Amino acid sequence: MQIATWNINGIKARLPEVEYWLKAHKPDLVCLQEIKSIDENFPRQLFEDLGYNVETHGQKSFNGVALLSLHPFEEVNRGLPGDETDEQARFIEGVIARPAGPVRIAGIYLPNGNPVDTEKFPYKLSWMDRLNAWTKARLLLEEPLIVAGDYNIIPDRLDTHDHDAWWGDALYRPESLERFRTLQAMGMTDALRAVNNEQAFTFWDFQAGAWRRNNGIRIDHLMCSPQAADKLESVEIHRDMRGREKPSDHVPVVGKFDF
Repeated sequence: MQIATWNINGIKARLPEVEYWLKAHKPDLVCLQEIKSIDENFPRQLFEDLGYNVETHGQKSFNGVALLSLHPFEEVNRGLPGDETDEQARFIEGVIARPAGPVRIAGIYLPNGNPVDTEKFPYKLSWMDRLNAWTKARLLLEEPLIVAGDYNIIPDRLDTHDHDAWWGDALYRPESLERFRTLQAMGMTDALRAVNNEQAFTFWDFQAGAWRRNNGIRIDHLMCSPQAADKLESVEIHRDMRGREKPSDHVPVVGKFDF
């Protein structure tokens, strides 16, 4: 079973690219971020025609997450618990049935947090605290769980083209990394690092020739519970999608699991 995450940076702008990629690779389940669309305007018919069940948690012009699955959903939940005042569409959870039991997937678009001297950074840290609390509760179910998405977190110096240039950014500073380490300490495994210790990027900015110069960072992650990590077979980063005519600044990350 192939489970993927991809920040598409707008479904309207990226629809041909998403359709091309889905037809080429046929992943079982995809977590999309930054769909930038309300639920009613999401082009679900196109994906349904490709065989996908579609669930969205949208927001006009900003944020928004979606799940596309070749397998029916048994359960879907929208919005990260812990703050009823939070109206940003950044979290969607789905459960699908497999022969060995249910598989739970959460698609997340973690806040960027910049500039760090504004309210955006405390919001990022609070959101991460809520995500960790939610994950801790879900781990008690002792089932395969994958929390996939754009984490806006650079885990280590290996995950950036320039440690010094990025250190201190909201994506790469002690407060953010402390919360990411807490997630790992709970038993959540970084899928790519479980199978590959080489430098690899998932995001290249549209500015300053970042793609041409390979000035990238790795901020898109598949984090796996022990039950999911035990079934992990491989992880691929589809960096070729960044070189297409109308790319997102992120590329798909695809994990293959024996579910």
